[in-house]
Amino acid sequence: MSSTPTRPRAAVVGTGSIVTGSHLPALRAHSDRIELRAAVDVDPPRLAAFRAEAAATGMDVEGYTDFDAMLDEVRPDLVLIGTPPSLHRSQTVAALKAGAWVLCEKPLCLSLAEYDEIAAAEETSGTYASVVFQHRYGSGAVHARELIAGGELGAPRVAHCQTTWHRDSAYYAVPWRGRWESEGGGPTMGHGIHQFDLLLHLLGDWTEVRAMAARLVHATESEDVSTALVRFGNGALATVVNSVLSPDEVSRIRVDCADATVELTHLYGHSNGDWVYTPAPHVDSGRVDAWRTHAADVPSSHAAQLGVLLDAYERGVRPPGSGSDARRTLEFAAALYKSAFTGQPVLAGEIAAGDPYYQAMHGSHPDWSPQR
Repeated sequence: MSSTPTRPRAAVVGTGSIVTGSHLPALRAHSDRIELRAAVDVDPPRLAAFRAEAAATGMDVEGYTDFDAMLDEVRPDLVLIGTPPSLHRSQTVAALKAGAWVLCEKPLCLSLAEYDEIAAAEETSGTYASVVFQHRYGSGAVHARELIAGGELGAPRVAHCQTTWHRDSAYYAVPWRGRWESEGGGPTMGHGIHQFDLLLHLLGDWTEVRAMAARLVHATESEDVSTALVRFGNGALATVVNSVLSPDEVSRIRVDCADATVELTHLYGHSNGDWVYTPAPHVDSGRVDAWRTHAADVPSSHAAQLGVLLDAYERGVRPPGSGSDARRTLEFAAALYKSAFTGQPVLAGEIAAGDPYYQAMHGSHPDWSPQR
């Protein structure tokens, strides 16, 4: 008689809106592959509400107000982290040291120095930490990346990456928002990072950044708008805009290749229909039909990313969105800040130990360092 395989044990840390609205549905979608066993939150009423919501769909979730106690008692195989950014590094390292894999909300940490601390913990533990970049995992993004990487659209030449959102003063009334030590930056780190991560995922390694940033409206330590010019290793040039000042909100990526333009327009998530391919005049219709063919319509979501992570877990291999792959995106953010604050171009690999922008995104710049 064969026995039913034991599902990996999962725990969520933080039971606010991102965990309740995104991680819990993802865990439900994969309930045949993973079991949610525990939830951690320092707010007992919020924790109780989360456990009740999970129970309504048949999930019996243990509640903890102490993260370390949960790690000791539950010994989870996967920890999903949805706490404020300043807690991500310490909670990720603790989970790795306890033998768990990690899926953490962006940003995974607040500096390259913190990222390298996480990488060291991975090396010691043999487990992996992935950052939530769910826009990579929709079928439209997977298809576009395959077409670009395979040369089907011709050489990438010009790209635009736009995150133009709107956040009012009430949004920044939350104490940890808009502060370097608790959020790590402004819309570059907290909003636009999803889109420029997808841009890097589509186009590969960047080599140079020239940027500007400003506080135009909000009384924050960090910026409320940033822009960048980017050079990629394949020769393509791109613009990147990250804003929380834009009444007409949109997220957009456009890549002009030799044979086609591929464009994605959405706000907080995309499906196949949000991707548009426009052929160059010399391209025949047969090629165009192949570009627009998808095996299935899988919207970008936490569930889509969790499925890919579980595939890696079952094979015992490093998951996408971790290691040097995820570090490249964080390094891009650090380079954008360094270029914006110093007025100088920044090259890939330039920000290393000893560079002030390795330790913190503000680089202790006198006009941008934390207010005391």
